[in-house]
Amino acid sequence: MSRRPSHPVRLLASALAAGALLTTAACSDGDGSQSASDTAAEQAGVARQNAARQTPSGSPTNSPTGSPSASPAALTESGAKAALLTEADLEGGWNQVQDADKWRDRLLVGKVDVAGFLTAKAAATDCQALLDDLYGDDLLGEPSGPSALTGFEQGDSRLLEQVAGYDRAGLDARMKWLRTLPDTCDEFTATGSGGAKRTVQVTGASVPDVGDARTGLRVTVRGDADGGPATLTLDIATVRVDTSAVTVMGGGLDGGQTDAVEQAVRQGTERLKTVLDGGTPSPQPADLD
Repeated sequence: MSRRPSHPVRLLASALAAGALLTTAACSDGDGSQSASDTAAEQAGVARQNAARQTPSGSPTNSPTGSPSASPAALTESGAKAALLTEADLEGGWNQVQDADKWRDRLLVGKVDVAGFLTAKAAATDCQALLDDLYGDDLLGEPSGPSALTGFEQGDSRLLEQVAGYDRAGLDARMKWLRTLPDTCDEFTATGSGGAKRTVQVTGASVPDVGDARTGLRVTVRGDADGGPATLTLDIATVRVDTSAVTVMGGGLDGGQTDAVEQAVRQGTERLKTVLDGGTPSPQPADLD
């Protein structure tokens, strides 16, 4: 898309559900360890070598050879667009659409029943924010950099992906907040504008071990659509790569799209990393097995 959409994180639940159209959104960090056994002489030699590698400011170089390791480039508008998924990245007959920025779902519109939270009434604010952000464009907060969006459909199910640049501190805080929602919100009731009650469940979801940090959710909304009972299921995954992020949301009235979201977040993260490293993503999906 040539411009940043006004509603970048939206996902259509079903074309048959009276205006039912929608949005979207997993996180952990990893670290490693190493050990060494040296004689006193070897340790002294290492100390001398390290001292020799100090820069004039007294800081060690970033690599054993003395050449600083390259930092990821800042995300550009063209880079955000290049990082977006293509039909070739997805299995199962997903077809790309041109109006993903218009997708919304009215089942996500409602006022949280504060009384249902008993003594933890402050939690109602977080749950209200979740519904509003899913319907709107702020699941990971307002992007501070470029943003691009694409969407795919398969029958009555939709898959939406957003690639955007963020303020690092704000992005980390937002992903940390998302991880608290399965405990904070769990299950609650929301009331639509017409007075219809909806039951919302929020659970955690696994996300492939990609990127620098990740978080996942499954949001289920039970209510009425098109004059009858309906259940909207959304699988959401977010992955941070440096100060950029990939957000994928899939699902609809036919159920969640766990496998498709997992595949999309793998391929989407790989494409984003390629762009940030200065490369051009292949039109064909990479083998990430």
